[in-house]
Amino acid sequence: MPRKYSVEFKEKAVHQIIEMVRLESCSLQRAYEQVGELLGVSRHTLRAWYSDSASTRDGRTTPDSETMEERLKRLRRENRELKRANGMLKTASAFFAAELDRPTTK
Repeated sequence: MPRKYSVEFKEKAVHQIIEMVRLESCSLQRAYEQVGELLGVSRHTLRAWYSDSASTRDGRTTPDSETMEERLKRLRRENRELKRANGMLKTASAFFAAELDRPTTK
């Protein structure tokens, strides 16, 4: 017997699929599988919800609707964050390397 899901549950599932595709750059199929595992819903059911969703039909929140400018802005922001994190890691590794070079006193 098919299980009934609330509209809110379906919308959240579709939103998770959209976000996974957008943020993790994975395929829709992979997103269906991963979200399905998390929620305990088959990928076929998720695909149907995604297809029926008003948010995907109006074209405003589909993963492919990101304009080139939005994508460039997002990628530049990610690049800045990664460069900052990389700088912190370099500083930390230099600090710990200096600790290793110090002579020990016993």
